[in-house]
Amino acid sequence: MTEDSSIPNPEFTSDEDPAETADHRVDGDLAEAADHRTDGDLAPAGRGPKLTGGRLILVGTPIGNLGDASPRMREAIETADVIAAEDTRRFLSLAQRLDLTHTKRVMSVFDHNEGHRAPELVDIIAAGETVVLLSDAGMPAVSDPGYRVVKACGEAGLPITSTPGPSAVLMALAVSGLPSDRFSFEGFLPRKSGQRRTLLTELKAEKRTMLFFESPHRIADAMDDFAEIIGIDRPMAISRELTKTFEETLRGTVGSLRDQAADGLRGELTLVLAGATEVETAPEDHLGEVSALVDSGVRAKDAAGQVAKKFGLSKRDVYEAWLHRE
Repeated sequence: MTEDSSIPNPEFTSDEDPAETADHRVDGDLAEAADHRTDGDLAPAGRGPKLTGGRLILVGTPIGNLGDASPRMREAIETADVIAAEDTRRFLSLAQRLDLTHTKRVMSVFDHNEGHRAPELVDIIAAGETVVLLSDAGMPAVSDPGYRVVKACGEAGLPITSTPGPSAVLMALAVSGLPSDRFSFEGFLPRKSGQRRTLLTELKAEKRTMLFFESPHRIADAMDDFAEIIGIDRPMAISRELTKTFEETLRGTVGSLRDQAADGLRGELTLVLAGATEVETAPEDHLGEVSALVDSGVRAKDAAGQVAKKFGLSKRDVYEAWLHRE
């Protein structure tokens, strides 16, 4: 791809760093929807939930392009009493690049300290102060710190809102060309091959489109596991450097993308895998897996249940087939 020098590339990404209705929707449906929507349904620019006074605000930040910084993001940061940032240095750099006048207090909230920070933030908000919580890039609490703080604030009955922001998950899904009516976000793939292969085995029969995050340093090994467990013919897309200068989305199959990833891919990666297609299957087709589980020490009924759940079959039918196997 050619470089577009007009697009900033601040590298604000975490180191570990997502039809049927459409077929039946006609112009009349859109007109009807418009008839029912009143001016009150859309808040004027700068309006909506107040951004001041005793609340938690989750703030989505740019995932690569500073132009994605919204006016509401800026307002929230400039009016908050406390900024809870995944990395305070990255936040200060972001504020400087955006020429933001930030709060008088900035504190760190990351994976390893969020548990004991959460009660502290609850006390701060309960005292009437506004806390803005943000991660290095994208929406907090989605494969980034924030979930435990939100949970604690919710349990304490404190107001929680968000300024919607860029999302690698939804962007990658939208540009993948794969079905988007139903999907699941699986987060970062496990680092170790054994754990990764176990996860992929569990997801092999999943019918929804699936999204994963992966490091450029592990993508080649991960794609080898996809090819072996999922199969080389499953449609797939890999997006890298979303919103940045060298943004690129590779589309193809597991096999073709494995070949492209053999020498590694640069940048932050979001993988989009098509769901499994409906395939006629019978209990007798999976007796080998039942036997393997039994040989490993799993009770026969439990093994039959695991295999039945995996392939959408009846536990009783699988167990009966195993008992009467030749």
